[in-house]
Amino acid sequence: MRILLTNDDGIAAEGLAALERIARALSDDVWIVAPELEQSGQSRALTLTAPIRVRELGPKRFAVGGTPTDCVILAVQDVMDGPPDLVLSGINRGQNLAEDVTFSGTVAGALAAMALGVRGIALSQALSTFHDDEQALYATPEHHAPGLIRALLAEGWPPNVVINLNFPDVPPHEVRGTEVTVQGFRDVHHTTAYKRQDLRGRPYYWMGFHGVPHEPAHGTDLAAVREGRISVTPLHIDLTHRETVHRLQGLFGALPPSKLALEEAAEGRADG
Repeated sequence: MRILLTNDDGIAAEGLAALERIARALSDDVWIVAPELEQSGQSRALTLTAPIRVRELGPKRFAVGGTPTDCVILAVQDVMDGPPDLVLSGINRGQNLAEDVTFSGTVAGALAAMALGVRGIALSQALSTFHDDEQALYATPEHHAPGLIRALLAEGWPPNVVINLNFPDVPPHEVRGTEVTVQGFRDVHHTTAYKRQDLRGRPYYWMGFHGVPHEPAHGTDLAAVREGRISVTPLHIDLTHRETVHRLQGLFGALPPSKLALEEAAEGRADG
């Protein structure tokens, strides 16, 4: 099995080194194509208005002057000598839960794989406080992730789905099991624009997070990690809210079927 690794914390991140150890427990064919610099919060950003540089650091190891999505596309289409069977993205320093997944570069790496027809898994290690002094317990995913990944690959999942793994902020022996969860949503807003002033008296802002208590719903990724369990969340990119679609169709009336839909229906009848 050929495995491609990427992340959003950058090529030198401690979490990427931990992910490499996990990948080498699964395969001896491991490639690393990761951002030169940290790309946290970049979501599925593509570099469209500047050239992208790729620097070879060693055998099957490359640093890219771009985003996680750039990395996966370049790796699959050009850098690697053949497509991967699996893309592992992470291990992110900090959890990617609930609404985090919509701006996570870690999750975006897995989504980029999915878009190219490759299985993708995002891995994140929770922190109690997002601060440089906080030590991420990468020993927890290193201990548990190989077995989880083997089980997931054996079971399989649909081609339009990625797997989002979040490991709780506890040592390996204190993990209280694994739970398949749904994506949660925080009942409080924790993203904050901090207003500062530079030395010339001009205002600027620094985006960050503040820790506030919240009560996550049972069965969500938030609740599982908070309670010391590994969260396994299948995600897909379809953001359509079906209930509202049906309600608004009642308001405006459903549009007539497209020509393509009619042709596909006719072909289906002919095949039958």
